[in-house]
Amino acid sequence: MNRSQGKNVLITAGASGIGRAMGEAFAAQGASVWVTDVDQVALATVDPHWQSSLVDASSEAEMTALFAQISAKWGSLDVLCANAGVSGPTALIEDVTLESWRQCVAVNLEGAFIAAKLATPMMKAQRQGCMIFTSSTAGLFGYPSRAPYAAAKWAIIGLMKTVAMELGPFGIRANAICPGSVEGPRMERVLAKEAELKGTTRDKIYEGYASGTSMRTFVEASDIAAMATFMASDGGRYLSGQAIAVDGHTENPDPKV
Repeated sequence: MNRSQGKNVLITAGASGIGRAMGEAFAAQGASVWVTDVDQVALATVDPHWQSSLVDASSEAEMTALFAQISAKWGSLDVLCANAGVSGPTALIEDVTLESWRQCVAVNLEGAFIAAKLATPMMKAQRQGCMIFTSSTAGLFGYPSRAPYAAAKWAIIGLMKTVAMELGPFGIRANAICPGSVEGPRMERVLAKEAELKGTTRDKIYEGYASGTSMRTFVEASDIAAMATFMASDGGRYLSGQAIAVDGHTENPDPKV
């Protein structure tokens, strides 16, 4: 399938996890891929055919310089995957510091805003484009012990819906993917922190998350990537302003452990 053939795709936080899976999926369909990350070691392992840049997605100066490079190298941008995010602190609300709150919101929400802001002029000039925001099922439900993360992921959906309304007349679509629990190192760190907070084991926390879905399972990064490529394809040409969960259907967002 070459439904992304000839498209230029930018993915923030694309050197590992969901972002890397997105890059691999778009590249497999014929797209040119550019990934950013703050992890130089991870960047060094991405496909050498991709463009890659060491960039902090929450830095307007670094992102502005990146978009100047994209304009000079590609001259156009068809798909933006605003994927950068951090898990933030795992703590009850009274124990969350303002500094840790701001750091979580800066990467998750402000990073998405900066990327969308800078991509807009390029896409407007083309009168076409697709923006895909990585939110979370935490952006659809509350998330005890993860207030900064949940707040930022909810806000991303509000940002996405507003972008969709503003840019729709220019042929630009915007959607959000809301992953559930995704297998991988990042989720393992979340499980370990929550187990420590609750005084239980990683396996008990895992079972609690999995049992909170209809399909009793975690999802994989490739499942999120498959949704992203569909959103960007001609098959999704009238899909805009939507927040779509890829999570095995969350029944209980706060399973008791």
